[in-house]
Amino acid sequence: MKTLLFLLATFPLFAQSPMMDMMSNAYSLSLPMTRNGSGTSWQPDASPMYAVMNHDVLGFQIMLHGSLHVRSTWTNINNANRRGDHSVDAPNFFMAMAQRQIGENGLLSLQAMMSLDIATIPGSGYPLLFQTGESWNGVPLIDHQHPHDLFASLAVAYTHRLSSDVDVTGYLGYPGEPALGPTAFMHRQSSIANPDAPLGHHWLDATHISFGVGTLGVRVGEFRAEGSIFTGKEPDENRTNFDKPLFDSYSWRVSWAPSQYITSQVSQGYITAPEGASNVTRSTASVQYARGDKEAWWTGSIALGHNNTGHGHQEWAVLAEAAVDMNGSIPYARAEWVQKSLDELGVDQPGAHATMQDIGALTLGFSQRLATIALIDIAVGGQITANFVPSDLTSYYGSLPISAQLYVRFTPTLFGMM
Repeated sequence: MKTLLFLLATFPLFAQSPMMDMMSNAYSLSLPMTRNGSGTSWQPDASPMYAVMNHDVLGFQIMLHGSLHVRSTWTNINNANRRGDHSVDAPNFFMAMAQRQIGENGLLSLQAMMSLDIATIPGSGYPLLFQTGESWNGVPLIDHQHPHDLFASLAVAYTHRLSSDVDVTGYLGYPGEPALGPTAFMHRQSSIANPDAPLGHHWLDATHISFGVGTLGVRVGEFRAEGSIFTGKEPDENRTNFDKPLFDSYSWRVSWAPSQYITSQVSQGYITAPEGASNVTRSTASVQYARGDKEAWWTGSIALGHNNTGHGHQEWAVLAEAAVDMNGSIPYARAEWVQKSLDELGVDQPGAHATMQDIGALTLGFSQRLATIALIDIAVGGQITANFVPSDLTSYYGSLPISAQLYVRFTPTLFGMM
């Protein structure tokens, strides 16, 4: 915890007034910084920014971003002797971006993101009913979300502007994020106050930490087309090492920003053995929305994901989430529908691999800022999640399992003003 507080305390050393002018986008001299999502993804220009910045550190423009939730979580509190858990943990990430103009039309961007989940979350992850993906001690994780790697992103990009409407970007990350899926959940403004990963994480944005990524992108006006080669295997259980880059997978993504309030994308990836033996064709589509000012800033996302592992095994995930920041008071909601097999959920019976289950989840939450100290917002909040369970799973989870959590949240204060 001392390390987390130290990192938070260093943010203001780089900060100037939160009313300073915006930097340019990390991947275009012709777009605003607010267009930046995770990796090379887009979010609306009208998105709020929770960050601190400095316009001149050794010739670079610097932006620092991050989030820390110190919380207590209880899952399935209304079904005794069924699957459920309790944990005190602190999911977190810390991110730095640096950029400088090269000549009249070049832009060099550097990105680093770290997570101290290894110190604040058990190796088996934090409790999250119906979550699956990755493993611990060789056993697949079920009803838990895995912690993230210490090094979540170390990336460099160069963009060359051909005109105000056309630019070309090359991006390399080890680790990094390929052009696949929407903006990753911890960076989407519509989920800024929600500390949980979506149940559809491995249908939408799980490739946000890939050990070896190369992306080439071309923007023409409102559109951008990108292609990536990357390592398909999920990060291993050693959260502090650098996994071997394999560059055995590829993806494409087309993004469209028809206005400053909306961005959308469609993408597809051909992923080699992300969770073991099976290859996956992952397809996604999403729309993100943002509009408002410091008094009331509305954000929302709708996303669709589809995994096809062949031999008729196909699964869908749908997510919708929204939040409104009313000068530090943030009500938010997330609704999901995910298909998962009995086998994924650890139910051992004949045909479990091919027996799909429709799982629903609805989360309602509220976060209230208490104070802003040295450009860091300190807020308290909580959320309740209801899961909608098919009959095949009631003997394991009970009926309508309810989960709850309380947290203290630390994030940089709202920075951007449209």
